[in-house]
Amino acid sequence: MKKTLIASAIAAATFSGAAFAADGDMSASELAAKMDSMPSVYGNIQYALVYSDVKGGADGIDHRDNGSTLGVAHDHAIAPGVTGFFKLELDGFGADEKDSTGANIDEAYIGVKGDSFGQVWIGSDDSTYERAIDTIANFYEAADLSIGGSYDTGEGDLIQYASPSFGGLTLGAAVQVNGDSTTGGKSYPYQLAAIYAVDNLELAVAMDSNDGTTEYSSDDADVNNENTYGVRASVALDALTLTGEFQTRKDVGDVYGVQGVYSLGANQFALSYEAFAADNDGVDNDTITVQALHNVSDHMYVYVEGYFGGGDDNAYGVADESEASVAALGAVYYF
Repeated sequence: MKKTLIASAIAAATFSGAAFAADGDMSASELAAKMDSMPSVYGNIQYALVYSDVKGGADGIDHRDNGSTLGVAHDHAIAPGVTGFFKLELDGFGADEKDSTGANIDEAYIGVKGDSFGQVWIGSDDSTYERAIDTIANFYEAADLSIGGSYDTGEGDLIQYASPSFGGLTLGAAVQVNGDSTTGGKSYPYQLAAIYAVDNLELAVAMDSNDGTTEYSSDDADVNNENTYGVRASVALDALTLTGEFQTRKDVGDVYGVQGVYSLGANQFALSYEAFAADNDGVDNDTITVQALHNVSDHMYVYVEGYFGGGDDNAYGVADESEASVAALGAVYYF
């Protein structure tokens, strides 16, 4: 399927270029403008070799597709200062296996944006809360033991809005439209966020109403309808970026996270600590993650990551045990 999509895109671009050239009096600048109006095609292939071990339980090594994608994006001027845009991104190719069954939609949305009113878009995309708060768990490549926030509103059926910057303050909102055919019935969970950026400091607060009937991007029943609240602070100190997060949901638990990322030329080094403190009779767990990443070129990077997990007994599904570890070696080529 990937080869067909790429070949179709190349054929379309070639045919369009030939048609433009056939227009006789078209100048080089006009031809360039026509080509600039064509959609952008991008993608990546991601592979990872992963070893995992749960104390007292299973261990093993696996080679996997770590999220290869192929996407198309386009925007155009609707009126002075107003732009329309769309994006379609596919993943789930299973690029590590010859008999992969094909791709899934990861992101698909359309919208409009302008300097005076911000932007509004509808479809499937990272949610307002996720972008504002849940950055540490989403930072890593393998993310096998990462601890994300306990929010239920997923990435599909979203209507989202992001305001222009008011002196560094940006506001965001989202509502998920779950119709009658949705598992559990009709619902309209929503999210609100505020992000303030000044100089090298960024502060964010957000909430998720969790009013849907299913868990994050799934058909499983949600935990409860209590709100999730989150705060994040990030500061850039030249080559070093520090981030701290806190997220809480009543009768579920609290998530804490701290991270440091250091850039040195073509190299990046990251260290983080994440912890989940459960309410009631839940199981606590935590994770220390380290990463070393090297940019081989403008289109390729390699990395190694290590995850060291601990917590209460049965934190990883084994009675009287509470340790797990993951080592990942990966490579990504993107264009």
